[in-house]
Amino acid sequence: MSTTNLDKLKVAAEAGNIDILYAVIQIDSSILEIIDSNQFVETPLHIAASRGHLRFAIEVMNLKPSFAWKLNPQGFCPIHLAMQNDQKRMVSRFVDINKDLVRVQGREGLTPLHFASQIGEVELLAKLLFACPNSIQDVTVGGETALHIAVKNKNFEALHLLVCFLRKNIERGAREFEYNILNHKDEDDNTILHISALCIEPQALRLLVSTGINLKAKNLENKTALDIAATLENKSILFSAGSKPSLEVMDAPTLAHKLRSKTTIVDKMLIYIRRIERNISEKQRNTWLIIATLVATATYQSTLTPVGGVYQGFAALF
Repeated sequence: MSTTNLDKLKVAAEAGNIDILYAVIQIDSSILEIIDSNQFVETPLHIAASRGHLRFAIEVMNLKPSFAWKLNPQGFCPIHLAMQNDQKRMVSRFVDINKDLVRVQGREGLTPLHFASQIGEVELLAKLLFACPNSIQDVTVGGETALHIAVKNKNFEALHLLVCFLRKNIERGAREFEYNILNHKDEDDNTILHISALCIEPQALRLLVSTGINLKAKNLENKTALDIAATLENKSILFSAGSKPSLEVMDAPTLAHKLRSKTTIVDKMLIYIRRIERNISEKQRNTWLIIATLVATATYQSTLTPVGGVYQGFAALF
């Protein structure tokens, strides 16, 4: 592969010229494969995504789908660059082609959803969420969810959208999922409630105390949101919602404490049953289920049929 062909390919991407793209491929049919073999490289898709050449970008993406996942030397993939350069239609088409691109992690673990939350693009944020709902649980290298990022950047509308998305989720396990996301801790063990307590504007705080967020969570400094509230108004909001200072909050038992704790009779029974469940095969488990069903059915029928067969009061009518 000559430098000349690489230069021509770069010119094609910068101009969005599909004819030049194929002219280069005709000369060197392996050029895209060679580019793809490099780990951190600026591909023609990176360039086209940055410039907003939509048709060229889609053409390259069809030829080489793996380019969409490639990180350039700065740690960004094409969809990151499209977002950084305000190419919303480009981002939308990328996601239409492959919804999993919503979860691609670039520099510092930042995903497109994180970035949309950071810049406060509510409509784009909504599209990304509906395209890939599970992306809301992705975290940066600092342990931040999209909600952390929205609060830190004072993007209340983005935070409101994310919270509403969690509230309206009706999938199986939605309640636990919502609780886990709302109470996720970053690298400093700060929840979004801690971060919102530090904000001067109380909007985010008022919203969060109305959710199922843990008002008593502590960070690495052993402080609750009430301990670190930046204003008297914030302290009042938290106190009214039921938040307490750290001195009044009992620490949750550690994993070591749970393992060393006394095993009750109920615990022993559950452990015994679960060990049996894990040791028997699927066939045996199904057999036991059938037997249990038959026993339950027989027991139920016996309660409906009195001793002697037909109900005597009913028989006397004949």
